[in-house]
Amino acid sequence: METSLDNTVVTRSEPSLRVITSNATQKNVKTAGREKRSHRQIRTESVFRRSLVIVSLCMVVLVLGILITLIVQSVPSLKALGVGYLWGKTWDPVRDIYGALPFLLGTLLTSFLALLISVPFSFAVAIFLGEYYPKGWMPDLLKNAVELIAAVPSVIYGFWGLAVMVPMVQKLETVIHVPPVGYGIFTSSLILAIMIIPYSASLGRSMIQMVPSSLKEAAYSLGATRWEVIRSVIIPYTRSGLFAGVLLSLGRALGETMAVTMVIGNTTSMPQNIFSTGNTMASVIANELGEADKHVYNAALIELGLVLFFVTVVINIIGKKIITKFSN
Repeated sequence: METSLDNTVVTRSEPSLRVITSNATQKNVKTAGREKRSHRQIRTESVFRRSLVIVSLCMVVLVLGILITLIVQSVPSLKALGVGYLWGKTWDPVRDIYGALPFLLGTLLTSFLALLISVPFSFAVAIFLGEYYPKGWMPDLLKNAVELIAAVPSVIYGFWGLAVMVPMVQKLETVIHVPPVGYGIFTSSLILAIMIIPYSASLGRSMIQMVPSSLKEAAYSLGATRWEVIRSVIIPYTRSGLFAGVLLSLGRALGETMAVTMVIGNTTSMPQNIFSTGNTMASVIANELGEADKHVYNAALIELGLVLFFVTVVINIIGKKIITKFSN
């Protein structure tokens, strides 16, 4: 309150009123805001978790649905042919004789031979891009080229195999005194090897770049060379990831259809060697499913798909066991 004296008149000015908020009230307001945010976060987290569970269950239902469909559609073949279908060596739809062994061997031969050819190149590309030259215009160019290999449609690889690989394999067969057919398991394995290189190379490069620099620097400080660091530090640290890339490449090779169909020769006889013509389970399904005019014939082809499904599952389970062992 202020008092002033002006011509013997006393005037007073009242102070303005202020609202004083206690610390306790401010704390209550902040606590309420936090509780609101916390409740919203909990609700969002709950919705997100339920969404993930639903998506996971949908994937499980999808796989089970595919398996059940294959089994149901294969019932006529299972009843008519029995277990002997798996090791039967003759495939003759005219006489209703169906044996899956030639196609099972053709699938395994082409896939594993392609894997043996591609693994050295995949690891070399992964080590080059991940350790020697991780940055620069040349590594970027090589990385883009490797990724482009995975993006090319398989039918393009088939045409390229017919135009380039088949004549080259014919010349090789002439040199080693093998009937110069050009088509066959070896040619299809070469095409598959080129197609699956990007999968293991890309994953291997990413794993190598994740190796802690402190481990490599410690090895260098002890006098290790670049090769010794790669052999004793990088490979042991990344072996589970490298093997996962190999497993991914194998899964890609097992299911490839179009490129293999165009260069494998498409014969139903048992393969005698890697230069023989043959068929894979995927290629024979692609070739003959549209022409299956008998109920058992159609079911036998679908049963081939069921066998391929189980082969892929078994190989993946074995691969996961090996990865777990390597990780431990």
